[in-house]
Amino acid sequence: MTTNPASPTGTTQLTALTSDLTSAPDPRDRTFEMRFTSTPRGARLARRLAAVRLDAWGIPYDTEAHDAIVLIVAELSANAVTHGHVPGRDFHLCLCLTVRTGTARVEITDTRTERVPPRPGALPDPADDETGRGLLLVDRLATRWDWHPRPDGPGKTIWAEFDLP
Repeated sequence: MTTNPASPTGTTQLTALTSDLTSAPDPRDRTFEMRFTSTPRGARLARRLAAVRLDAWGIPYDTEAHDAIVLIVAELSANAVTHGHVPGRDFHLCLCLTVRTGTARVEITDTRTERVPPRPGALPDPADDETGRGLLLVDRLATRWDWHPRPDGPGKTIWAEFDLP
């Protein structure tokens, strides 16, 4: 083997190739993405499809992780329909399972810019309200969550991560 840097088999290229392989995604990682109508039916469908995907990915029904992630999807989808609805616009679900970190990530993107949720740790006490408990559930179930403005248009993305056992 030659050590000539100009050679395609030189050690410089092999080192670069090896470092790229260690940062490559794990082939066991999974992603499910889909747009849903901004209606209660769309939120129910998002929850059901997320439940089916998690089971297919090896997080079976009736386990603590499965139930928590599905509830997070349900609450964030319901919030997108209730508080993020813009007539004629859908919401987007992205469910990712990263094996290397042992994390499931839920992202819900809607197209409403002016209604944003509070930041984690700043949730109001809904003791006297009949609504407003969805993000409290997400806050208790998720390992971490937050939101950010949608980078490719109007709206926002609310994300939550759940560390798998």
